[in-house]
Amino acid sequence: MLTHLSLRLRIFLFFGFLALGAIAVTLAALWLSYGRAGLPDLLDPFIFAGLLSSFAILGLCAAIWLMFDEHVAKPIEILAAEMRSRAHGGVSRDIDAKVARYLGDLAPAAAGLAGQLGDATLRSAQSIAEETARLEAEKQKLTDLLSEIPVATVMVGANNRIVLYDAQAGAVLAQIAHPRLNACLFDYLDETALKKAQAKMQKTGKEVLAEVLGRDGKQHYDLRLKPLGEGEGYILIFEGAVAEIPPEAARPLVFDFDLLNRPLQELEDRPLKDLCFAVFDTETTGLLPHKDEIVQIGALRVLNGRLVDGETFDTLVDPERSIPAASTLVHGVSTEMVKGAPKIAKAAAEFHLFASDAVIVAHNAPFDMAFLRRHAQKAGVSWDNPILDTVLLSAVLFGASVPHTLDALCERLEVNIPVALRHTALGDAHATAEALVKMLPMLQARGFTTLGEVIAQTQQHGRLLEDLNPVDNHGGTWQAGKTT
Repeated sequence: MLTHLSLRLRIFLFFGFLALGAIAVTLAALWLSYGRAGLPDLLDPFIFAGLLSSFAILGLCAAIWLMFDEHVAKPIEILAAEMRSRAHGGVSRDIDAKVARYLGDLAPAAAGLAGQLGDATLRSAQSIAEETARLEAEKQKLTDLLSEIPVATVMVGANNRIVLYDAQAGAVLAQIAHPRLNACLFDYLDETALKKAQAKMQKTGKEVLAEVLGRDGKQHYDLRLKPLGEGEGYILIFEGAVAEIPPEAARPLVFDFDLLNRPLQELEDRPLKDLCFAVFDTETTGLLPHKDEIVQIGALRVLNGRLVDGETFDTLVDPERSIPAASTLVHGVSTEMVKGAPKIAKAAAEFHLFASDAVIVAHNAPFDMAFLRRHAQKAGVSWDNPILDTVLLSAVLFGASVPHTLDALCERLEVNIPVALRHTALGDAHATAEALVKMLPMLQARGFTTLGEVIAQTQQHGRLLEDLNPVDNHGGTWQAGKTT
């Protein structure tokens, strides 16, 4: 029954029950002694003795519990998190034995085991790396070859979600919205016309030509749809819509074939490894969400536990006011830089589309979401995505007693934040995303395998965000998993 409670809480309850039991035994003994004495005048002394002994027992148990919590329970929690980060998070630095110096030989034994695990992992990683390098070289040759072919191609699953797109198709899709894996094709193309072409293709089992408008009605595309097989989706080719791509530009072939066979599930029941995450950060004119404004939004997408190369969102935002010099010193965005940048309504709407059908992730999410929610009506969007906060994920994995700043989290997980990118929206979002990628297998190792289970765990640490955001300036309340 108590297995779902943390070790420190269980130990606290143990000492609490011990104190109550000792008090109960002491009071019972005093009551029996008073009864056997048969002297009513001794009632007050016996009551005084009972109160004094009760307070003494409470004080003694509290003092011993505090010492035990500080020197045993907390170090065990930290040591477990350190071991887990090495086993599942790819962390390789030595374990600090001083953290668990009161645990006898446990810390050195854990450090030795971590060292052996690291050596074995290194040997395995070297052999895997050699084979991976060979496969990656072959994949890169194929990618370069396909990317040079002047055909804009998209592979779409049976659920109309993008499984693959080449450089040419990415450039074409970008005319409408940011290209992204697992995005619904109807985010880019007119749904009615495309479904009509799909129905014809499915009925005949042959390729179909179709004329389809872009989702915003500004573009016109001639498409060729080729079926992959019953229930397996289709290939979509943009005929005559080859985009001009500079020779020096990256020409990626972006794909994830696991998306072809992914079953439909409720979001909260999906395994963490199958989720898509939009990890973002903002820079602002100040720290007051009810009056300050966003000046920059940066975001990346994490899919199947990895960062998707090339799928980033990075924009300056015109706050329609001057940016204080003190704020510019922090994030480097000046009033001159945002002239001509999109205003918040357009920028927020574009980011909303970038994050559609994804779990939104941020470090101290209530702060960033407060700015976006204040302008939701102006942007014509509703921020109803599930939300995870890496502050709370850090607390779940490493305990509430350690620091949970972005710098502290990245240091624990050996995520490097280049100094030039710190306090830029995309730089901090990238660091948060890398931390998330390392924490996902650690959460699964703890037995939290679905989004719903992780949200339930983070709700136990919601007080951390209340401490970080003591004043609710946007007229809503914060709950782990979503804001309202």
